[in-house]
Amino acid sequence: MSEKLSSSEITPREVYFDRRTVIRGGILAASAAATAVAYRKFNGVDLVETNGKALKGLVKGVVKADEMATPKRSITNYNNFYEFTTNKDAVAGAAKDFKTDGWKIEVGGLVNKPKTFDLDDFRAIAPPEERVYRHRCVEAWSMVVPWAGFSVAKLLAAVEPQGSAKFVAFETLHDPERMPNQKTGVLKWPYVEGLRIDEAMHPLALFATGLYGQELPPQDGAPVKLVVPWKYGFKGIKSIVKVTLVDKQPPSTWQNYNSKEYGFYANVNPLHDHPRWSQATEQRIGDTGRRKTLPFNGYADQVASLYRGMDLDVDF
Repeated sequence: MSEKLSSSEITPREVYFDRRTVIRGGILAASAAATAVAYRKFNGVDLVETNGKALKGLVKGVVKADEMATPKRSITNYNNFYEFTTNKDAVAGAAKDFKTDGWKIEVGGLVNKPKTFDLDDFRAIAPPEERVYRHRCVEAWSMVVPWAGFSVAKLLAAVEPQGSAKFVAFETLHDPERMPNQKTGVLKWPYVEGLRIDEAMHPLALFATGLYGQELPPQDGAPVKLVVPWKYGFKGIKSIVKVTLVDKQPPSTWQNYNSKEYGFYANVNPLHDHPRWSQATEQRIGDTGRRKTLPFNGYADQVASLYRGMDLDVDF
């Protein structure tokens, strides 16, 4: 790898903002309106207003998070998307002209009916459901996001996995002209991720094609991203172009980058600290103070049985 990320690029959000606030002699407010002002005043980055096309046929799914959704402005202006930039505040601006015309998603491997979907066919696999999920980044910050999309299981059913398929591998678009930070060596491109097939088949696992009832904006992973709400955010691979069913554990970008810090499973485990910060508490975007981190990000009742007998301090 030709270039390593600096520690400032993967600093916990609360430390990152405290440092910048002290330097500029200001105070970050908690309200959405004050946060907008703070972005401009302290960071020198204008907010990007995202008003995409409304999703057709949207139906309400089961609301999984019993908390108020994070304001759309925050969800679309504080992002991890290293293909565009490592500056979380600047992703929206860097990605605003990203186009998804002619998008294809290749689905194959150990399946009986491999197929390359165009975007309309992919979206037509199932009506989009809006589901409000907690999203937790590994850097100890979190959001509550009203994603819209369909269960990963719906796609897998359409291609008919073979009995030998044990894992599902995902791959992001690799196009340095459209995703300019892929010209750097901060990560090995393309971004790749994977799930065990039973994880992918779980009803909570979602292919998100929108948020807040509108098509997914570029900075949040347009046109389709993976949402696995009981895992850390780096499992939520964005701008997916390839899904492959395989019989062995596939590579994972952040595990490849540093396996001592980022495991394949990435289940939220408050008792397993990241080597450089605690995972026991989190900062909810827009809130003051910190809150206790919940096992499996609050979805233990639904998903803990998937890991019965595993040591989640070893298989993290």
